[in-house]
Amino acid sequence: MRISTAQFYESSAANYSKNFANVVKSSEEASSLVRVNTAADDPVGASRLLQLGQQASMLDQFNNNMTTIKATLGQTEAVMTSIGNVLQRAKELALGAGNAGYTDSDRQANASELSQIEEQLLSLMNTKDENGKYIFAGSKGDTVPFSRNTDGTYSYNGDQVTLDLPIGDTQSMATNSTGWAVFQQAINTSRTQSTMTTPTPAVDGGRVVLSNGQVNSDVTYNAKFRGGEPYTVNFLSPTQLEIRDSLGNDVTAEASGNGVFSSSGGAATQTINFRGVDLKLNINMKTGDVPATVFPAPPSPNAYSFTLAAKPDSFNATRAPGNLSSDVVTNTSISNSAAYHASFPEGGAVLKFTSATAFDLYAAPLTASSKPVSSGVLAGNVATASGVDFTLSGAPSMQAGDQFSVTVNTHQTQNVLDTVAQLKTALSTPTNNNPQAIQALNAAIGSGIGNLTSGIDQLTSGLSSVGGRGASLTTQTDINQSLVLANTQTQGAIRDSDPATVMTRLTLQQTMLQASQLAFSKIAQLGLFNKV
Repeated sequence: MRISTAQFYESSAANYSKNFANVVKSSEEASSLVRVNTAADDPVGASRLLQLGQQASMLDQFNNNMTTIKATLGQTEAVMTSIGNVLQRAKELALGAGNAGYTDSDRQANASELSQIEEQLLSLMNTKDENGKYIFAGSKGDTVPFSRNTDGTYSYNGDQVTLDLPIGDTQSMATNSTGWAVFQQAINTSRTQSTMTTPTPAVDGGRVVLSNGQVNSDVTYNAKFRGGEPYTVNFLSPTQLEIRDSLGNDVTAEASGNGVFSSSGGAATQTINFRGVDLKLNINMKTGDVPATVFPAPPSPNAYSFTLAAKPDSFNATRAPGNLSSDVVTNTSISNSAAYHASFPEGGAVLKFTSATAFDLYAAPLTASSKPVSSGVLAGNVATASGVDFTLSGAPSMQAGDQFSVTVNTHQTQNVLDTVAQLKTALSTPTNNNPQAIQALNAAIGSGIGNLTSGIDQLTSGLSSVGGRGASLTTQTDINQSLVLANTQTQGAIRDSDPATVMTRLTLQQTMLQASQLAFSKIAQLGLFNKV
């Protein structure tokens, strides 16, 4: 085989170009100490670097999320702490108002301070963050979470949704605490009521006062009391009462003292504990009263008898601002208990009119995909939906599209704002040293103290949740920092060059380049024309 001079020349030139390119590349690598600049440099390493880069971006986002959560938790904790201090002051005022030496003026002074506390609590519970979002409104950051109704009660307008942000590959954390969980779910210790059925008020004259009761054990109340209501409390004699459940069974043995009470001692308060409920009994005998006459045995129409049960659910129906009609709901009541418990939405409802007389009831919130839980037509000015009667003002003038937002109060829980408002009202009402008024006041104060304690406990639980998330955030921060360090080291091991290795390779390549230069110059002199 013959090799021409041109072939020698081209081969030497190609070898020289290759060596020169290697030297240039190694020089650049020695300067930057970066081994992988493109996928062609190391296909497997480039793929791994891409994965590590994505992980680094995720870790950076996790870090930003944790910074956001830390700021939000810090503000939430500060606001909750302030609310806790305010509630503690309200409790101190309630305890002070129960002092026997307090006059009506003293209690009214406490009520005045409670009024300020009520406004302060409302402001704190409607706190906004730096972006102008309400921090206790759940996912409805633009909606005022707590508002005062026309009857002086309060409603929660937010939702129960927490806003979660990822802080790790498999972990997310709530950035917020909802007002529903922190303030709306405080156990209501005053959720029972007693009602005198006989004798008539004129005959009684305030002689026997049985309080609504205070729940002292939720476990016993839910397990035993609720299953037997409504109860009937019958006074059999001046010293003995009996309690019968809804089936007529005698359950007096479960009452403290087996139903024995004293009809002497003036207005002294006696406590009867029954199935997790403390009932206060006051006997206010009048001058000349004979116990045997005041407490005739059943079936005398003047025998004392009370019904005892949990407070019935109540409703607040609010007219939508965009309604074409000016009608409002003036009264609500349960007309069909079975229908109510079977279909009325527990979390609130929307009553929407489809014509001047026809309406549908939806579970709140109302969306485009919502389906009615019941439907009906007006009977006069009453709309009956899922066993609840809604009475409209005047002659109805409803228009298609008009709607009402309905909230349900089951009395199982109570907003701390309602607790403060009720306590304020009780302290503002003068007793004028009337024994019955004083007894009613003491019962209201006891209820207020119990519900304030419950509200503070619920708030403490919310603070614990915030603190727990903060501790978890600290732990996850350490984990993420470790991952960032490992990611950086792994990327460096794949992407970066070893200086000694690069310099050794560069020296070898430079030597090879010099050799190829020398070979090229020698081959260039082997042409025939150089010999002529």
